[in-house]
Amino acid sequence: MSFLKFFKKSIDKKSFEQLLADKEKQDSSEQPQSKETIKRSLHENLKKIREAFGNSSDIVTREIRIGRQGEIRVGIIYTDGLINSEANHNFVMESLMFELRRNEVDLKDLAGLTLLNYIKEMVLTVGSIEDVHDFNVITNAVLSGKVVLLFDGYEQGFAVEMKGGKERGVQETTTETTIRGPREGFTENLRVNTSLIRRKIKDHRLWIESKKVGKVTKTEVSIMYIKGIVREEVVQEVRSRIEQIDIDGILESGYIEELIQDASYTPFPTIYNTERPDIVAGHLLEGRVAILVDGTPFVLTVPSIFVQFLQSPEDHYQRADISSLIRLLRFFGFFTALLAPSLYVAITTFHQEMLPTQLLISLAAQREGVPFPTFIEAFLMEIMFEILREAGLRMPRAIGQAVSIVGTLVVGTAAVDAGIVSAAMVIVVAFTAISSFLVSSYDLAITVRILRFVFMGLAASFGLFGIILGLVALVLHLSSLRSFGVPYLSPMAPFTLADQKDVFIRLPRRLLIFRPRLLSSQQNTKREKSLFQNENQRKKK
Repeated sequence: MSFLKFFKKSIDKKSFEQLLADKEKQDSSEQPQSKETIKRSLHENLKKIREAFGNSSDIVTREIRIGRQGEIRVGIIYTDGLINSEANHNFVMESLMFELRRNEVDLKDLAGLTLLNYIKEMVLTVGSIEDVHDFNVITNAVLSGKVVLLFDGYEQGFAVEMKGGKERGVQETTTETTIRGPREGFTENLRVNTSLIRRKIKDHRLWIESKKVGKVTKTEVSIMYIKGIVREEVVQEVRSRIEQIDIDGILESGYIEELIQDASYTPFPTIYNTERPDIVAGHLLEGRVAILVDGTPFVLTVPSIFVQFLQSPEDHYQRADISSLIRLLRFFGFFTALLAPSLYVAITTFHQEMLPTQLLISLAAQREGVPFPTFIEAFLMEIMFEILREAGLRMPRAIGQAVSIVGTLVVGTAAVDAGIVSAAMVIVVAFTAISSFLVSSYDLAITVRILRFVFMGLAASFGLFGIILGLVALVLHLSSLRSFGVPYLSPMAPFTLADQKDVFIRLPRRLLIFRPRLLSSQQNTKREKSLFQNENQRKKK
């Protein structure tokens, strides 16, 4: 027996040592390569670059001669499809090959870095030029849409900003449509997205910080905030979490969202994502931080709270009374989509005495011949509707809408005629589905769809008592959540009276003086109090 224990310990020790060895080997292989400086020979530099890219067909390496006698050889490297070819021809190639020949300056008279400075300051007519000295910087620049210039006899080159290529233009967003408001939406280009926000917030305090994330993809990730309005600790926390990301690739902002969120094991979204520049601008003005990822139109904003996912940008584009009524209707739709099937199951199964006699007799007559209990009946109908809704989303838009509507009508009618479900159950499921469309956030709508089945199970097991227990557990769970240090249920828990003006209802604009206290810094005034007082005095007159 002791021999077996000794043998097991030795095996475990060897396995642990092997894991450590494999880990060290992996870490050593993932360590950044040492800097390898550019050589003086242009031929050797171009050869090394071709080998680094595996002679890829989209990596263009061209050698030209500049000067009146063609005495200087220049290598041009760029990625076909990532640069603006017309701008490269007009402002780089033509400037080097023709402007220098027409110039009276003899390049032989310029020695050392004087030649490179002359070309950088007097010849190249482009906006951004960076000096490069090692091959790692060159490869990153070429893959980032820059044109790299290398000169024979010099251990230095230039990386010229020349991004271009085919890309989608600014279009109307299809996921967050509104009746009134801006129609433009974000694109897959990071700089286009930042410019859309700059157009709405023309203030020098709107700062942008960028960082490359992903050891292989090297995706550019930017954080945007308004200095003086945002809390500095929130910016520092966002910056710290992004810097701690260790992953090969970032292909969409969903990667960032999952890696920096506070609670991973909750169905509720704690980071807001949107395609609309006006929503991001509004969040920035309230003291939030925006996270933009190159290659995706979805922008993240933090911190995010629960009521934020039940609000729409259109609430601020209409009158306060209309916006408040629609917002209350949206909250009603949230609770209806969450609890309607479970309430029907609980009342018809455990609490029939709560129903009027005539309604109870009608429901009993409809269930005549239905072979399933109420819970199984509701469960099957909800599953069928979820299948039809998901199928409609994955199909082309015109066909998908037809499949969702016609499929639901056909399946519901056929199920009632076949005696599988009752007509009342079809009405409840249809009302629940329509109510779920009132939830403006798709992420929160998915959460409602998941929790609906949980409450149905509690209702089938314990009746209304189970639903109450589920609601208590839900509130406790929401109270425990944080989004970058901000309570998820704020300003309801903890209760902040001053912030209740734009939660369940929206008061008139002249009463919305302060920004949310838990989000903004000391500079939390949206408008001057004197202006507010002047308006009141004018109305009294």
